[in-house]
Amino acid sequence: MLVRFGALKQQARRLLYTVPLSCHISSDATTAGGREGSGAEWTDDILYLDESGGVICSGRGLRATEPGLDSHVMVGDLRKPLSPTAAAAKIVEIARRWRWGPDLHSHLDRLPFTPSPSHLHLALAHLSDPESSLSLLRWARRQPWFSPSDDSYSVILDRLHSAGDIDSVLSLFDEIVSDANMTEGKTAFPSALNRAIQYLALGGRMEVSFHCFKKLRELSFNEFTTQTYNSLITLFLSKGLPYKAFEIYEAMEASGCPLDSSTYDLMIPALARSGRLDAALRLFQDSKSRSAARPGFPIYSALVDSMGKAGRLDAAVGLYREMLASGYKPSVTMYVSMIESLVKAGKLDAGLGLWDEMKAGGFRPNFGLYTMMIEAQARCGRLDLAATLFADMEKAGFLPTPSTYASLIEMHSAAGQVDPAMRLYNSMIKTGLRPGLNTYTSLLTVLATKKLLDLAAKVLLEMKAGGFAVDVNASDMLMIYIKEGSNDLALRWLRFMGSAGIRTNNFIIRQLFESCMKAALYESARPLLETYVNSAAKVDLILYTSILAHLVRCQDEKNERAIMDIMSVTKHKAHWFMCGLFTGTEQRKKPVLSFVREFFQEIDYEMEESAARYFVNVLLNYLVLMGQMNRARCVWKVAYENKLFPKAIVFDQHIAWSLDVRNLSVGAALVAVVHTLHRFRKRMLYYGVVPRRIKLVTGSMLKMVVAQMLASVESPFEVSKVVLRAPGDSILEWFKKPIVQQFLLNEIPSKSDVLMHKLNVLFPSSAPEVRSLSPPKPVLSR
Repeated sequence: MLVRFGALKQQARRLLYTVPLSCHISSDATTAGGREGSGAEWTDDILYLDESGGVICSGRGLRATEPGLDSHVMVGDLRKPLSPTAAAAKIVEIARRWRWGPDLHSHLDRLPFTPSPSHLHLALAHLSDPESSLSLLRWARRQPWFSPSDDSYSVILDRLHSAGDIDSVLSLFDEIVSDANMTEGKTAFPSALNRAIQYLALGGRMEVSFHCFKKLRELSFNEFTTQTYNSLITLFLSKGLPYKAFEIYEAMEASGCPLDSSTYDLMIPALARSGRLDAALRLFQDSKSRSAARPGFPIYSALVDSMGKAGRLDAAVGLYREMLASGYKPSVTMYVSMIESLVKAGKLDAGLGLWDEMKAGGFRPNFGLYTMMIEAQARCGRLDLAATLFADMEKAGFLPTPSTYASLIEMHSAAGQVDPAMRLYNSMIKTGLRPGLNTYTSLLTVLATKKLLDLAAKVLLEMKAGGFAVDVNASDMLMIYIKEGSNDLALRWLRFMGSAGIRTNNFIIRQLFESCMKAALYESARPLLETYVNSAAKVDLILYTSILAHLVRCQDEKNERAIMDIMSVTKHKAHWFMCGLFTGTEQRKKPVLSFVREFFQEIDYEMEESAARYFVNVLLNYLVLMGQMNRARCVWKVAYENKLFPKAIVFDQHIAWSLDVRNLSVGAALVAVVHTLHRFRKRMLYYGVVPRRIKLVTGSMLKMVVAQMLASVESPFEVSKVVLRAPGDSILEWFKKPIVQQFLLNEIPSKSDVLMHKLNVLFPSSAPEVRSLSPPKPVLSR
């Protein structure tokens, strides 16, 4: 057999490790004698040749000794010991040649020596291929001499991690756990198990690494290292699961594992950002007491930011000053966070101080910080400072946002500063930004308040061109003029709305109509009422009664005709009732009492009861002024029959009879007194019932009017603060006088000057602005 080698002598040294296992053994090989025992030998010599083909030397080959002598080999006829390095080198050579699979295992099974665990560890240490290392370990696990080693497992795990083979790391972890002998929480492979979990975590296998961690904890393994805990915490924090990281940290604390600087750097910011500020502060103080090194800047940054956002500004400022004392320079992010926290808490002066400190440190405020600072100053009414910052923002090259413009415009508008607000509005339009609805509303409100109709009309048309619905805003401006009593401006604005095709709602039309009626602008009020009626709006009894009240108070014949014309425009059934009430019986074809009863039967008392009381009060005023006492008494009688004034007359048997007119108008009170005294007279004279006393409860406003009317016929009533009272016997004698009978029957008007005395001034219930029924809710026209 020929074996060719290089000419270099150092290559000859490898002859010892070149085992010609594949050489042919002759069939006539004899049994080696003497020292060789029963071992096989070669009958042919092995010739070792150089590169040119010359013979270097010859001799008998390398072969195994007898079984059991695992650390010796036969070199020729000599039995020589095999060094661990040589054995490991042979194993490495085979592993590199065959790498994995049955070929590798078959060649390893034919080694001329029996390996030991030390040989395996040396071989694994020299193998760089993770696949070969893992295959070699799998072969060794089936050998009877195999003894698991923490160092061997660790070496293979390092190789697998370097190659990024996470699946093999997981499978090897399971094998290590099966080989481990857990006794009282301790195992022979703590380093390997920790490495496996660390590498699984570094590989991003969150579920797998946590499962392995829980599995070891269930097996009472308590030799986790700080690095293992840190790797799991880092993994969960990177996956956005801080509360799972806190669970790992709590297990770390419970196990007594020491914390290192990496643990502090991980946990303190995580606790702070998750809102567990007290726990973060405790860990921060613990890090300062245990570690000689100062806390890192990320820790200070996270604590300051979280404390500020949580509103704990004193603690945030204290940590900020401590950080400065430690030699750290604040970042622009920290400045922004601190300024935002102070400004949002309303501490604008402190925020401005940090703002100046930030600019002095060479940092440039960003767009968001400018925006927030300007809007905060504007909201607090510091408009001059906000304008200064706004100018600085433009000089810095930042284009203000619509919200910044809106904040400044709204604040200037709220302060009544029209010129700055309009300048900002025009600037906003020129930059191509679109104002919002609130911006337009605030601007139109201040323009309406300042009575700048032309400018308001221009802004409103621009708002309409921008796609906004302007009906509500225009109506709101109209209501501002109505509430102020500026009827001329309101009418001008209404005409502008009509020319621009902007509609308003019927409620506002009604309010403007009533305002014009109150200001005696009847020529302007009539078209408004026509618009109101033609838009299918309901003219209720309250609206008609308010017009009638103006007629009662009117003293000019021309205005009376205008008001009557307006009353006819309403087309309300009460107007036809008024017209019929003043006609003769031949035209009505029924008596007055029947005519009045028929009208009051058509009233919906559930909806219009208070409106009917208001109508009766004003109508009775009008009838008394017109001298129509019989018609007035019919109206009062029917109103009392329909229980519009249920507590006006009270009969306390034979003790006291009383009439309460405090809630009536002057005319209604006078009619009620005359009609009720007539009833009392009939009851006393016809039925012989005489009470002890009779009371007329008038209140302070009607006391003198009623007293003067009764004094004209020498009544026995005594006037007190709010009541007119007299004994029943005196009233009976008074009723027997013919003049009293004639007065109560109203055949001859008595003391008409008393009835006519300043009725338009003493009509509290007939004034249009006094209502007992709330106005209808506005219906916006879209």
